Amino acid sequence: MLLLLRSLAFQAAFLGLGTLLALYSLIPLARGDRAQLFAINALWARGINRLLRAIAGIHVRVEGLEQIPAGPVIIAAKHQSLWDTTIIFHLFGTPAVVMKQELLKIPIYGALCRGQGMIVVDREGGAKALKKMLADARAAAAEGRRIVIFPQGTRTRPGEPAPYQPGVAALYRDLKLPVVPAVVNSGCFWPKRGWRRPPGTIVLRFLAPIPPGLHRDDFMQALETRIETAQAELEAETRTGPARG
Repeated sequence: MLLLLRSLAFQAAFLGLGTLLALYSLIPLARGDRAQLFAINALWARGINRLLRAIAGIHVRVEGLEQIPAGPVIIAAKHQSLWDTTIIFHLFGTPAVVMKQELLKIPIYGALCRGQGMIVVDREGGAKALKKMLADARAAAAEGRRIVIFPQGTRTRPGEPAPYQPGVAALYRDLKLPVVPAVVNSGCFWPKRGWRRPPGTIVLRFLAPIPPGLHRDDFMQALETRIETAQAELEAETRTGPARG
């Protein structure tokens, strides 16, 4: 019963914080103030982490930030919960996130994503959509922004397999930037579906970068092997007792 009450209390606080900040974001959005929009997103991410700890007893630990090279880079991360899409604003400031076009239909959220210059992908758009994605990614990299992509293209539950999509290989080949793989166990504490938020520690772990220049197949094999191996290790650590932050 206590877990349920804490989970519901967190959900209410999370929705309240998100609504207030989304409405406040309409002011810089109307002015075209992208820097302020990113600052509000970073505040949102920090607020969520504080709510997780204070209400749900969920700590947060980020490992391997030293693995990320300076300047523009591609972050290819596992995706298990909404938390994954918020923490990047706290860590990277002005990330350019590769996202599916359908998300732009969400009221306010879609407009904010446009205002922040996210990289939108029409998954049914074929070659034309791919060219636009790459052009937008090149523009973001030229601004010194980190490119964030979830290479499986969707949230997965812990232990759930999902194929790796070709978009990450296209970015790797076109941008000629290092790719930093990342794994996360957020799905154990903020599941894809449901309100339960069991206490523990969310860990986001960055791995050694894959240098540019590999053949497409070699790159995809290296990326999937590194991510899936590290993901299995992290989930095993979580099952045997997550460390406290």
